[in-house]
Amino acid sequence: MTAQSKETKSTQESPELASAGNVDQIRDIIFGSQMRDYESRFQRLEERLLSELATVRKEVNNRVEALETYMRGEVDALNERLISERDERETETKNIEDEIKNLSKELLRKISQLDESMAKHNRDLRQQLLDQSKNLSSDIDATREQLSAALTRSSNELRESKTDRVALAELFSEVSLRLKDEFPIPAGK
Repeated sequence: MTAQSKETKSTQESPELASAGNVDQIRDIIFGSQMRDYESRFQRLEERLLSELATVRKEVNNRVEALETYMRGEVDALNERLISERDERETETKNIEDEIKNLSKELLRKISQLDESMAKHNRDLRQQLLDQSKNLSSDIDATREQLSAALTRSSNELRESKTDRVALAELFSEVSLRLKDEFPIPAGK
């Protein structure tokens, strides 16, 4: 493009710009004060919204920080309680384990004492049974010897005091003959 064609083009555009500029001036004259009023209202509204938004953000941030602080405190308190309860349980568990060990030792000691006592008692009973058995055996032997001696004495006494069978038979025969009067009585008797 040449310089002349550029000038021609700008003069052609110029009347459009001039008429657009005139329209703006007319619009500014007719609606200018209302538009400025609207613009200032929008500006104040925008500033007020931005201010309230900043206030709300600040309040939300404060609440979030307060909530985070509260939650941290609660979590820390829960952690401390958890640690405390765990320590208490460990202590109680250790105490119970110690108590179980002590009871187990005591039970084993008592069982051992009971075993020793039962063994001693059994030994004593066996000894008593043995002693009684020996006493009974000696009593039985003594009684047997006494009975044997008494039987021997009785047998000897019976032998000494018994009548001879032949003599007894003669006696009975004589009695029978006398009862029948068949026995002659000798003269001197």
